[in-house]
Amino acid sequence: MKPALQLRQSQQLLLTPQLQQAIKLLQLSTLEINQETSRLLDENPFLEREDDNGNQTYSGSSSTTVATSTESAQSDPQPTESTSRADDGEWPEPSFTASNSGNPDDEDEGYSEVAADRPSLREHLLWQLNMSQLDSRDKKIIALLIDALDENAYLSQPLEEIFELLPAELDISLDDLETALVQLQHLDEPGIGARTLSECLALQLQQMSEDVPGRDLALELVNHHLALLASRDFSKLKKILHCDDEALRCVQELIVRLQPKPGMAFEQRAADYVVPDVLVERIGGIWRARLNPEAMPRLRVNQIYANIMQQRNDSNAQGMVTQLQEARWFIKNLQQRFETILRVAQAIVERQRQFFQFGDIAMRPLVLREIAEQLELHESTISRVTTQKFMHTPRGIYEFKYFFGSGLATEAGGACSSTAIRALIKQMVSEEDAKHPLTDSRMSEILAQQGIIVARRTVAKYRESMSILPVNLRKSL
Repeated sequence: MKPALQLRQSQQLLLTPQLQQAIKLLQLSTLEINQETSRLLDENPFLEREDDNGNQTYSGSSSTTVATSTESAQSDPQPTESTSRADDGEWPEPSFTASNSGNPDDEDEGYSEVAADRPSLREHLLWQLNMSQLDSRDKKIIALLIDALDENAYLSQPLEEIFELLPAELDISLDDLETALVQLQHLDEPGIGARTLSECLALQLQQMSEDVPGRDLALELVNHHLALLASRDFSKLKKILHCDDEALRCVQELIVRLQPKPGMAFEQRAADYVVPDVLVERIGGIWRARLNPEAMPRLRVNQIYANIMQQRNDSNAQGMVTQLQEARWFIKNLQQRFETILRVAQAIVERQRQFFQFGDIAMRPLVLREIAEQLELHESTISRVTTQKFMHTPRGIYEFKYFFGSGLATEAGGACSSTAIRALIKQMVSEEDAKHPLTDSRMSEILAQQGIIVARRTVAKYRESMSILPVNLRKSL
């Protein structure tokens, strides 16, 4: 074949940088938005926070403009004037602010309380060991065992394996390790250094006073019959322990109060904080959603730098012109993001208003397509808006996606939300007779009597999703 040149004409859809940024901002969480805002504030000199300059605070006409924009977004889902005039030839520098009474000069306002560092399990045990009257050699051997404890304070590694790993020059025998383990288990924290759950519970019971009711029976149970208690085989336990219902109930309550994982008291957990994007309130008998001011960055374009750029005709300043435009785009896209979130939130509130009044049991089936059709948006946009966005309601804080769920048919021809069915199952379990708990089949029958058609397997699936134990493990004396 001879080489030849051919001309072809085709169409290709391209996303502008501004549209790409708008899509990216829409799917970010509040934490990620703050991180992205901080990054751009460091990189773009034309972008600044609203409260960075004491001469330009949140007051006057600036606050009036934003309040009007927010109110119109709540009452009318159509885009506001502040977003539609972005492409006009003349328009004021964008400013996206939110009501915040915080004073930047208030030193106490800018610092959060810092929790004191708690000692770790190892640090606590070593401190106790140093305060003991043991000789230095015993302390060193016990310290070896402390290092071998897992996060639950169990000695999961057999003493024989630890002994094999020790250098011969340390002159430590297996008997020394066994003695050190007994000394470790008798430190101030009962249950530390146990090798099994049975031993852990027994160590805690042994440190109780002998006159504690049910102590001796509890020791016998955890040492030899713990599996029967786990399976709730109370009839067999009463025969083995030679006790009646009241005595066995006392033993069970005593064991339940023990700590199966002593190391949890020293576990360092970072607190997870959620800043809701939307606040839901009932105003005049109508449920309304509004943006949370604490979740909205207060940004503006630096007017001084912008004026300097307008007065310069230097061709070398093209890069700064681009940064100025990027600052305007970011503020506009950020405002559009929150307006879209508010529109979606209000649509959810209108569809699920019964939930806010009566709770989970009144949740109705809802899919993304319904909200997309109502707001004339794509389903992918609704999916981005409802991911990692949170709503503060009088009933608690919920992710937007919590209000979406499939429905099951009812005898009346309607549909019942899966969330409502879970709430009904949870309610039935909480009200059941502990001596004769409800089976999955029985709960399916009760739901059918209420007109909700749910198979036994579906009930079991919903029950497991809520971490509710099966019927044999919910039975009690």
